[in-house]
Amino acid sequence: MTSSSLPFRLRGADRREEVELPDGRRLAWSEWGPADGPVVLLCTGAATSGSLGLDADAVDASGVRLVGLDRPGLGRSTHDPARTLTSFAADVAAAGRSAGWLRPVAVGFSQGAPFALALAASGLVDRVAVVSGQDDLAEHLPTLDDHLRGLVEAVRARPDAVEQDVADSTTADWFLTMVDTTSGEADRAVYRDPAFSAAFTAAVREALEPGAAGYARDLVTAMGPWPFRPEDVLAHVDLWYGALDDSPVHSPDHGARLAARLPHADRHVDPGEGGSLLWTRSREILATLLA
Repeated sequence: MTSSSLPFRLRGADRREEVELPDGRRLAWSEWGPADGPVVLLCTGAATSGSLGLDADAVDASGVRLVGLDRPGLGRSTHDPARTLTSFAADVAAAGRSAGWLRPVAVGFSQGAPFALALAASGLVDRVAVVSGQDDLAEHLPTLDDHLRGLVEAVRARPDAVEQDVADSTTADWFLTMVDTTSGEADRAVYRDPAFSAAFTAAVREALEPGAAGYARDLVTAMGPWPFRPEDVLAHVDLWYGALDDSPVHSPDHGARLAARLPHADRHVDPGEGGSLLWTRSREILATLLA
C-alpha cells in the first residue's frame, strides 16, 4: 500500500457493478459501503472513472452506499456519441431501477457538476452537493482567461469540430500533466501525494483506456448550452468551494452566481481549502448531503 501524509484515506472499491441499458449499452460503476445504505451517486471529475471514491473513513462513518459512476465512454461504460445531460440522467434512472437505488442523492465534482445537476433537473435526486463544480461558463465569458473563453466560444460555435479534436489529441499522460500544471499549491500537495497520485492516475488511465471519445463528449456537453436552467432546478443544492482553488475550469466566482440562480442553494467557501476539498472535506460534505 502506498503511504500518504494526507488527512484522508482512499481504498479500492468494495464492489464493481454494471447493468445493460434498454438500448444494449452498458453503464458501469464502483461501490463503497453497505449495499443497503443510503445511495450517494458520485459524478466524478473530467476524464476520471468512478473508481476514485471519497475519503474511505468518511464513507464508512456515514453508512452510505457510494456509487461512483463511469459516464458513457469512460472506463467500463459504453460510449454514447449522442449523449446529452438529459440522456445521461435517463441512463442513470434506468440503471437505478435495475440496481434498486431508492431516493438517491448526488455529488458532482468539477466537470461532473453539470451531470449531477442534470440528475436533479430530471427529478431523479432531490439533493445535490456540487464540489469545486464547473459552472455554466458561458455566463462568465468576460471573466475567463483568453484560452478558456476561446474554448467555450468554440464549443458553442463548432461543437463537432472541438469534440473530434479533443478525442484525437487527448491522452492520459497529457491530462495528468494538465491537472498538475493548472492546480494551485494547495491542490498540488494532494495530487502529488504518492497514495493519492497512484489512485488518481489509475482512475484516469481506466477512464481513457477505451480512448478519449467519452471525455471529449463530456467536455462539449458540460461547456455547451445546458438543456435545463439552474433557475428550474428544485432540488436543494449545496455548493462547496475552496478559496485556494486556482483551477480555470471550475467557477470563476466560486459558485456565487450559480448559487444565486438556483432556487434552493447553500454556498460554502472554505478559506483554507483548494479544489480538492472533495476528499479533505468528505465527512462534512456527506453529513450535509444526508441531513
